[in-house]
Amino acid sequence: MLRFLESMQFMLFVFFTAAYAYQIVYLFVGLIGKGRGGRENAKLHRYAAVVAARNESAVIANLIRTLKEQNYPSELLDIYVIADNCTDNTAQISRQAGAYVYERFNKVQVGKGYALEYLFHHIFEDKGETAYDGFFVFDADNIVDRDFVREMNKMFDTGEYTALTSYRNSQNFCANWISAGYALWFLRESRFLNRPRTQLGVNCAVSGTGFLVSAQAVREDAGWPYHLLTEDIEFSIACATRGRRIGYCGKAVIYDEQPEKFKQSWDQRLRWSKGFYQVDAKYTGSLLRGCTRGGREGMSCYDMLMTVAPCNLFTIAVLALSIIVCVTSLTQPAFITYRAMRVLGRIFWLTLRGITASLFLFGAVTMAAEWKRIAGPVHKKILYTFTFPLFMLTYVPISVAALVGKVEWRPIRHGIASSNSSIES
Repeated sequence: MLRFLESMQFMLFVFFTAAYAYQIVYLFVGLIGKGRGGRENAKLHRYAAVVAARNESAVIANLIRTLKEQNYPSELLDIYVIADNCTDNTAQISRQAGAYVYERFNKVQVGKGYALEYLFHHIFEDKGETAYDGFFVFDADNIVDRDFVREMNKMFDTGEYTALTSYRNSQNFCANWISAGYALWFLRESRFLNRPRTQLGVNCAVSGTGFLVSAQAVREDAGWPYHLLTEDIEFSIACATRGRRIGYCGKAVIYDEQPEKFKQSWDQRLRWSKGFYQVDAKYTGSLLRGCTRGGREGMSCYDMLMTVAPCNLFTIAVLALSIIVCVTSLTQPAFITYRAMRVLGRIFWLTLRGITASLFLFGAVTMAAEWKRIAGPVHKKILYTFTFPLFMLTYVPISVAALVGKVEWRPIRHGIASSNSSIES
């Protein structure tokens, strides 16, 4: 049995290495590639920026201000806020800042996906289904670079993409190891996942905020039918399985606020983890079938399959089995128990060392590549490169808790970072 466990660990290592080897190509493309651009003489399309906000009175005005200050004709960009189950004055502040506001009160259908669906239906009803060419989706805590819409429009005008995602930087990178962990992961996603994907013709994944979706896609979907706990990844996977293209515009920049409290981080990532399990249950079959298509669409489905694969659970299962074997060995002669404990220790050490080394490499390469775009003192940027593996390892207990527990959507409190942010849009 001990030999079997050691063999299982080795086989798991080989399997994951082979399954994710394609991301080595992404790494090199992300380092040396320049990224795709759009049309310099692009037609100016008409857009709506939509924001689902729940009790975001502390930050919503900053977002609307940066949208009002876009280097893009104001008559071609309308701003809509859906004040979703708010108990504060988010709606009033949004109206005063210049947004069109709808209010929604529904304690049964809770979450961003339901709020967006409600908002799209009202926009189509009040403005008509052809009033806009596309919709930008933002979170209330975002600060948007002045050229965001113009740069996204250049890519959108190529006509190649159903949706576009952007470069996601952070307002509060160096607040502490938690905010830095989030921010470094999103920077890696932009530089070493979405950028190479677009250069290689593979679909990107939208990541919650700062993305553009064509009005045609919203019309075809009769709104926004993505209601899982991670509606963004659900939309991304649905696009991959249906042959819709999602691209990346690295010149379009938003600044996001990351949680700084571990409790908030736990709740948020617990929802993400549960949402990934929901996506696995609903879309794994479609993704596997999509992988057989070959070409760009097949690779897009494979990449999305690897993105949502519950790898943590496979590793945890092997470790749990190892512990069970060691516990049962306590009834055996001392030399068997000793040997079992040694094998268990070796399995734990090799697993932890391998995962930690990989995570540190991801973080260090991303930090080096994005050094100039990360705001903060040198010593903190170095420190948080080393704490990045710790932040990512906290996903292990979160993954287990999400698997066995009931998870509901909970709002994340914003406002601390924005009030202290040094970001200038």
